[in-house]
Amino acid sequence: MDFSLSEDHRAIRDGVSAVVRSFDDEYWLTRDEDGEFPREFHKAMADAGWLGITMPTEYGGAGLGVTEACIMMHEVGSHGGGMAATSSVHINLFGPHPIVVFGTPDQRQRWLPRLIEGKDQCCFGFTEPDAGLNTTAIKTFAEKVPGGYMVYGQKVWTSTAQVANKIMLLTRTTKLEDCKKPTDGITIFYTDLDRSKIEVRRIPKMGRKAVDSNAIFIDGLFIPDADRIGEEGKGFSYILHSLNPERLLIASEAVAIGQDALRRATQYAKDRVVFDRPIGMNQGIQHPLAERWMDLEAAWAMTMKGAWLYDQHQPCGAEANTAKFLGARAGHAAAQQAVFTMGGFGYAKEYHVERLLREVTVTRIAPITEQLILCFIAEKVLGLPKSY
Repeated sequence: MDFSLSEDHRAIRDGVSAVVRSFDDEYWLTRDEDGEFPREFHKAMADAGWLGITMPTEYGGAGLGVTEACIMMHEVGSHGGGMAATSSVHINLFGPHPIVVFGTPDQRQRWLPRLIEGKDQCCFGFTEPDAGLNTTAIKTFAEKVPGGYMVYGQKVWTSTAQVANKIMLLTRTTKLEDCKKPTDGITIFYTDLDRSKIEVRRIPKMGRKAVDSNAIFIDGLFIPDADRIGEEGKGFSYILHSLNPERLLIASEAVAIGQDALRRATQYAKDRVVFDRPIGMNQGIQHPLAERWMDLEAAWAMTMKGAWLYDQHQPCGAEANTAKFLGARAGHAAAQQAVFTMGGFGYAKEYHVERLLREVTVTRIAPITEQLILCFIAEKVLGLPKSY
């Protein structure tokens, strides 16, 4: 088994690095303070062609797999931008996957080149306040009308809705009580974010301030038939295609942020002299940092295994979920240890690790909780009875 990066993989890493390194710690600290979307960074990534790394070549993409996407997102997250950097481009990689797989040729031609070029920015209206991770319980409803659908409802944690001009929207077209199965009657749309019909309210939050999260309220949004993806009522099955890649990308990003924090803490431990010796000579400092390195390396190995399986068209649900679980925990623990290693300076914004800790925390919560991952492994891998 070969764990080395190929020449193509190294070229991806180095090419992404050249873009990312031009945005320094101060840029990301400023975005953390002012909450402005990192437009310059997003544009630089688009201009370099990275927003289309997983998109079909006939629409301007590179047509590469989840392995290459993980390498790319790992590099994006490795240089101080945290989740603000990764989230500003992450959404382009597998979020539009339903369009690629289930869209008509006309839809793919209309939508994909603009996403790849960075001309369109898309937000995702999936989660609802009363449904959470129970997607089949969503209530946003699209009623069939002549020429399209009329939509009413509410979504929450809709990222980038402050700056997006497009929305991928998950709705019910048949009420839950009228469906044979809970997963029936759900339809997915990709359409204009019409702010005269969609109210967007920003949610102040702990981290990732530069990539906004929102509650949105939809009141009489008309969506034309041409903006429905695939068959009516089949939307739940469509979104399943992007779940494993999303978990692997989140794992890559969490590991990268943890490694970034660990590098900073390790360098501080070498440089900081107390009682006439660098604090890195003390095992009380050394051992926790060494453990964090091991955790991060193990999580990255599982991430690459899951990505390889996906690209080989083999089942990878257990590996993708495990990578997300281990990566998020390892990244969070490394950032936390970096703060502890630096002590008071770790608490100061100018050293950046407190920001990395705030940024990486979300990876333990979204897009799926640790508890549901444990339930998945218990049921699907260990064969234990379903607990919910």
